[in-house]
Amino acid sequence: MASFGLLREGTRAGPNRTFAMARSYAVRGPIYPDRMAKRPSRIDLLELDIDLRLADLWREAADISDWNLDVVAAFMRAAYGKGYCDALTEDNPGSLCEEHGYRIPSRSTEPAREL
Repeated sequence: MASFGLLREGTRAGPNRTFAMARSYAVRGPIYPDRMAKRPSRIDLLELDIDLRLADLWREAADISDWNLDVVAAFMRAAYGKGYCDALTEDNPGSLCEEHGYRIPSRSTEPAREL
């Protein structure tokens, strides 16, 4: 399970490994532009946009040699938290959805209840 964090089976635009490039890591390999569709779907473009937002996490993932459930869980929490913070700090709330042709979800009008 050493490469679990670098595989994204089931996605069309996801990386399957990182490549060293000028002291940094690329999320997508050097031949990716040749394989990408000439007219990418909106999910392809959304995946690319999200991958760019998570570039720091992808770089950290490349440095992990011993993947286990705790490490995977930590990366999942970090990605969720990053997305949450990005959504809260967007100049135009909902712009990521709008830019990619998705409906902007409505906010719940009922306040959250404590358990």
